[in-house]
Amino acid sequence: MLTPAENELLCRVEGDAPMGKIMRHYWMPACLSEEIPEADGKPIQVRLLGENFVAFRDSNGEVGVMDELCPHRRASLVMGRNEECGLRCLYHGWKMDRHGNIVDMPSEPPESPLKDKVKHRALPVKEWAGLVWVFLGEANSVPEFIPPAWAPNADTKVSIAKIKIPCNWAQILEGAIDSSHSSSLHSSDMVPSRVVQAEADDNAWYRPSTDKNPSMRSKSTEYGFHYAAIRRPIKKADTHSYVRTSVFVSPMTVLIPPNASYNVANINVPIDDTNTAFHFIGWGENAMDTEKWRAFLGATLGEHLDQNWVSKRNLSNWFQQDRQMMKDGNFTGIIGIPNQDMAMWITMGPIANRSEDTLGAGDAAVVEFRRYMMAQLSKYQEEGKAFEKSIFRKGPEQIIPSWQGIIPKETDWSDPQEREEKKLQQW
Repeated sequence: MLTPAENELLCRVEGDAPMGKIMRHYWMPACLSEEIPEADGKPIQVRLLGENFVAFRDSNGEVGVMDELCPHRRASLVMGRNEECGLRCLYHGWKMDRHGNIVDMPSEPPESPLKDKVKHRALPVKEWAGLVWVFLGEANSVPEFIPPAWAPNADTKVSIAKIKIPCNWAQILEGAIDSSHSSSLHSSDMVPSRVVQAEADDNAWYRPSTDKNPSMRSKSTEYGFHYAAIRRPIKKADTHSYVRTSVFVSPMTVLIPPNASYNVANINVPIDDTNTAFHFIGWGENAMDTEKWRAFLGATLGEHLDQNWVSKRNLSNWFQQDRQMMKDGNFTGIIGIPNQDMAMWITMGPIANRSEDTLGAGDAAVVEFRRYMMAQLSKYQEEGKAFEKSIFRKGPEQIIPSWQGIIPKETDWSDPQEREEKKLQQW
């Protein structure tokens, strides 16, 4: 349980909020590459940490992300002309290239020195794994872009389902690291089965356990923490445990235990204090194609989501919950794993009131997340910094991977090599 003041510190990201300042130390996704597919195509508005930007692909196919409002008279550049390697404001014709340089001022005399004195704010940009990443921090302290653990190489197969969710980023992230809820909320999609490890097909995910009361263990890392949800397996319960380890990579990424076919992750980008861009990711050689992935999750653009990535399931229609489907055996009556989660997150309110939580043994990972983030916030407020520079440099190969499998009870769950060596391969 957090105090109201601590909850505000954790959740608020706009303006001078300490949590928002911490997040500005990191590269974060601004949009999907598919949202700006064409050179000289339509610009889009992007909102991050309470600030509005415009994203566009210039004539050379390079992406620019700049402050949305023209530096001249503050009209929106989202409506501007995207032409000849720059955005031209409709109001007076001022034109900026993707670096924020003013390349044309038709409303000024040719001899005017103003063009050389004005620079529009443009963010550092990197395209990687189907996303446009930006850095919002100080221009003189841009860290090297390190590929995320879920896309370590440029050719990693990645499928991303994106949903804009009207609630705070922290309650979404807490849902991602909360392994115990999956045995209830997702029980119709994560089905107990007599398999040796988690498996998946186009219809469901299968688990070798019926245990809804996992024992929780956590261990800190330099970049966050990893934890284990330890359950009784369907077979060999006397001598073995079914272990699912999740990894929190600060400040907004969770590596979710994989199945036999592909890996899973999510990244939760604060749009502002009460809205979040949630990205649910399947990755690896056998990951589903993007269209199939989104269909499986109930997150297809145009069908399940509107053109702004907002779900058609919402509080006004109670997330299209089907009570007849519930009577027929489906636990939630809601199709799609993210949609089930989303219903829980949104009904908590725009910012969940953690001062009224009643936490139990199954909430160990949530407790660890809050402890970790409050420690970083305290450090930031005392020292003006949150993390050592070395932590910004952690590459995918240095981050402990998420994992799942059946292992002997005496196995050290936190040792990747030991647990893999002793993982049960067959009954």
